[in-house]
Amino acid sequence: MNYILFDGTVRNALLPFTFTRPVADIRVGILTIREKWEKHLGYTTTTLTEEYLMDKYPMVEMEENIMINASFLPNDILVEMIKNLEVNQAIFYNDEVIAFYSKENQEIDFETFDIIDYTKDCIRIEHTWDIFSKNDLALREDFDLITEGRFSQPIPKSVNVIAPEHIFIEEGAKLEFVTLNASTGPIYIGKNAEIMEGSVIRGPFALCEEAQVKLGTKVYGATTVGPHSRIGGEVNNSVLFGYSNKGHDGFLGNSVLGEWCNIGADSNNSNLKNNYEEVKLWSYETEGFAKTGLQFCGLMMGDHSKCGINTMFNTGTVVGVSANIFGSGFPRNFVPSFSWGGASGFTTYMTSKAFQTAKIVMSRRNVDFTEVDAKILEHVFEETKKYRKE
Repeated sequence: MNYILFDGTVRNALLPFTFTRPVADIRVGILTIREKWEKHLGYTTTTLTEEYLMDKYPMVEMEENIMINASFLPNDILVEMIKNLEVNQAIFYNDEVIAFYSKENQEIDFETFDIIDYTKDCIRIEHTWDIFSKNDLALREDFDLITEGRFSQPIPKSVNVIAPEHIFIEEGAKLEFVTLNASTGPIYIGKNAEIMEGSVIRGPFALCEEAQVKLGTKVYGATTVGPHSRIGGEVNNSVLFGYSNKGHDGFLGNSVLGEWCNIGADSNNSNLKNNYEEVKLWSYETEGFAKTGLQFCGLMMGDHSKCGINTMFNTGTVVGVSANIFGSGFPRNFVPSFSWGGASGFTTYMTSKAFQTAKIVMSRRNVDFTEVDAKILEHVFEETKKYRKE
């Protein structure tokens, strides 16, 4: 069967992260949404997404296809229902389609479909803040999925450990003289990852392949450190997608960093307002500030964005793609893509300079900055012009 993951109605609510990737490639828990579906289904998937992303994330359509809404995370019941779908059948959750079985080039009119209602619990990523606020549930589910029927590498004798039965260490991982407390949730340490001495970690926690925890780091769950990322200082309930660095002292809490981000030394974000009120967060969907329903909400930072040393972020700050932030004081709590500056004001960060930096940063990890990457970022630059003020 040919499975295709589509963005659905939430794509704009998940900006800035979906400027540079389909909804399916958001990381929440241990795996990306795509990786979860592929592991559950036993098949590879392709993507129906924005046209400008399709060179990098192409769709393969066959004679018969099952389309899956990527904002829904898989579970055993849902996967079984999808595997049993027949032509012109669709699964709905309230008014939202989860999956449907169609033929190539078929015009989709759900009034002609046999509708199956899904009434059980499920995890759905509808807003940027869901990525960290639902990370606890997603991480626990991924841990069970990844570790089922497998044996962990032994925990080194120098490690202080609580609830070792909830810890899984992949081949090649390095950790000595650290404290792991899995009584509050599982701890997953990926292939060739490293936790340096003196670090103290409370689950749920995932350190993905080739990622690193620097000396003396303090981590509170539920936190995910994506592949090839680095963390240091204090991190609480945050998700780093991959290839991003917060390697120094400073606080990151209730936050999400995309790929190729860098947080300067001694930078901090606020995750709680002084008056303890509900946090509002910039929404690209409404082009205004949306209520999150959360008391704790920190920094949402899109791909390739960076901040200098001692940067201070207000509660509920959204930073777009390829922004470069520096200087004293608090920058405003919505920083558009390709902005250069800080609290004293911003100018446009031109693509020629941004691409030059991206090439250097990516080459350090032996990853090429391709023409396809450049075209995607050029599109984002044009699409976000209206938010930048000179």
